[in-house]
Amino acid sequence: MSSSDGVFERLQQLLSDDMTAVNGVIRTRMASENAPRIPEVTAHLVEAGGKRLRPLLTLASARMCGYEGADHIKLAATVEFIHTATLLHDDVVDESAQRRGRPTANLLWDNKSSVLVGDYLFARSFQLMVETNNLRVLDILANASAVIAEGEVLQLSAAANITTTEDTYIRVVRGKTAALFAAACEVGGVIAGEAEDKIAALNSYGDALGIAFQIVDDLLDYGGVSATLGKNTGDDFREGKLTLPVILSIGKADRKERAFWERVIGKGQQEDGDLEQARVLMARHDVLNETRDRALGYAQQAQAALRPFPDSELKSILSDLVDFVVSRVQ
Repeated sequence: MSSSDGVFERLQQLLSDDMTAVNGVIRTRMASENAPRIPEVTAHLVEAGGKRLRPLLTLASARMCGYEGADHIKLAATVEFIHTATLLHDDVVDESAQRRGRPTANLLWDNKSSVLVGDYLFARSFQLMVETNNLRVLDILANASAVIAEGEVLQLSAAANITTTEDTYIRVVRGKTAALFAAACEVGGVIAGEAEDKIAALNSYGDALGIAFQIVDDLLDYGGVSATLGKNTGDDFREGKLTLPVILSIGKADRKERAFWERVIGKGQQEDGDLEQARVLMARHDVLNETRDRALGYAQQAQAALRPFPDSELKSILSDLVDFVVSRVQ
């Protein structure tokens, strides 16, 4: 795939009726007669132009498993509410000023509003889960919500600690990003009454796709393999985030290089030219290619997870989605 549009357009077109229904549920359930700020804040983020990848994964998984009911609509809306709630909370924790090119809710309103509206969306998501009358999907999505929170706290405790390992990084990513990808796919199979081996395969697909997705995002922050400067290049660096390219660089650093990483990441003391120096060190140790190889490894796991499913247009699109995620850095 040369661009995301081809994959997402095919996915959105194939699931357009379902996605219209999901958007209707989202609009209805984010309303509040008693607190008008709730729909104001929620609409700012929900309508910011995101691709709705996670709810699309729920819809696609259910349909690929032959589901013909309507509960996958509520589950897809649930997944989007959980995701939106975590974004609201993330922006407060990270003190972010922009998301998807727009001012964040905490900047436009305040931190209190962002946190409380995020809480409201979590509560709404649990209401939607319960309405499916399926205890197993409630268990899966409730567990994913807890894992997401664990990932956030683990990232907080690992921040600025340059001894953080790749294993810890993957645990953070599995919590922050992959847990919801995996749950979004898994509940689609569960609601369809799919066989256990295929439900497990859907979970594996979402998990591996989510990890590859995050590794690629972290790599692109340093310009990707070609180290090309982009509009948002260096955001993670400036925020002192210990992403995989940094962790691999620290692991290969000599004494002088380690002192550099301790200053710019460990102590957050950054000067003009430090981002360029960081990329020089990454190039010296070939860690950008190594990071890409890690992403490709998880992409292969995601592709393998789709093998138990019979060939279909949806399976083809989900496979192409994996290819696109890693093609961004090739």
